[in-house]
Amino acid sequence: MSGVGVHSGEQVSVTLHPAEADSGIYFNRTNLEAGRDREIPADYRYVNATDLCTSIGVAGDTVATIEHLMATLRALDVDNCMVEVDGPEVPVMDGSAEAFVDAVDQAGIEDLAAPRRYIKVDRAIRVDLGKSFAEFVPYDGRRIEVEIDFSNPLVGRQAFGFDVCGEAFRKDIGRARTFGFYSDVKSLWARGFALGASLENAVVIGEDRVMNPEGLRFKDEFVRHKALDAVGDLALAGSPILGCYRSYRGGHKLNHMALEALLSDRDAWSMVEMPVRRETGHAELPAGVAAAAFGPDVS
Repeated sequence: MSGVGVHSGEQVSVTLHPAEADSGIYFNRTNLEAGRDREIPADYRYVNATDLCTSIGVAGDTVATIEHLMATLRALDVDNCMVEVDGPEVPVMDGSAEAFVDAVDQAGIEDLAAPRRYIKVDRAIRVDLGKSFAEFVPYDGRRIEVEIDFSNPLVGRQAFGFDVCGEAFRKDIGRARTFGFYSDVKSLWARGFALGASLENAVVIGEDRVMNPEGLRFKDEFVRHKALDAVGDLALAGSPILGCYRSYRGGHKLNHMALEALLSDRDAWSMVEMPVRRETGHAELPAGVAAAAFGPDVS
C-alpha cells in the first residue's frame, strides 16, 4: 500500500510480509541513509514518541504513525508479520484502518500449528495523568472501553466499548478516522507536523461545523477512533491482552503509560496459552512455515 505520511507529508509505501511462528510483528525500515535497513520490533519498549502519534525506533532509526496498522493486525489476529516501510511513517491512507483491513482480507491469513500466548490481567492496574486516567481490570475476553470529553460541543463527551475481534473491528471501529481542530493547524505546521494532513485523510473540526463535505461516518466517530488508537497502542504488548482496558480523556501517551505499568508489575499479569481460533476460511500450516492527528491526544 502507498500513500502520504500525515506528519511528514512524504509519499511512503508499506508492504506486509508473512513471517514464521513466534516471529511477532516487526518493522523493516528501508531507504535509510547509505541504503541501510533497520529492523524495529513492534514492542512497547521501543516506543520513542507519543505526542501526535505512536513512534518506535532503534538507534535513532524510527517509524511513526504505526497505530492504525497495529490495530488492524491485532484485531484480525495476525500474530506474525514483517512490515516493510520505505519512509519515516506508515501512510495515513484515509485516516482510518479501512485500507489495512481490506489489504489483509484480500491477502488472506494462514494459521500455524502453534498456540497463541495471551497476557492475562490478574489484578487491576491504574495510571493517572492530570484529569485523565487509564486502567486494566480482569475480564473474560479482550475488551476496550474509551470515554472522551472535549470542550468543543461538536465532539463533547462520548463513550464507546467493544470486545476486540475481527468482526467488530471491521463493522464498528476500523472505518473511524483520525480527527483534529482546524484552529490547531497553523501551530502544527510551524512545528513540522501535519504536513500531509487534508480533508482526504482526517476529520477536520472548524469553529461551528465538521468541514469534511461528506460529514461523519458514525455519529460518534471521534470516540470510535480513540478506541482504534487504543487497540493499536496496546498491540505493542506483543501478545493479545485478556482483560478490559478503560481510558478517560486518553491518547497515545496514556495508553503507553498504562501498558508499561501493567507489564512492569509481574504480579498483575500472567502468560497463558490457548489454541488459535479464527474466523472461517483460513488455511492451517505447520509451525515454522512462512505464511493522524492534528492536536495532542489528551482531550
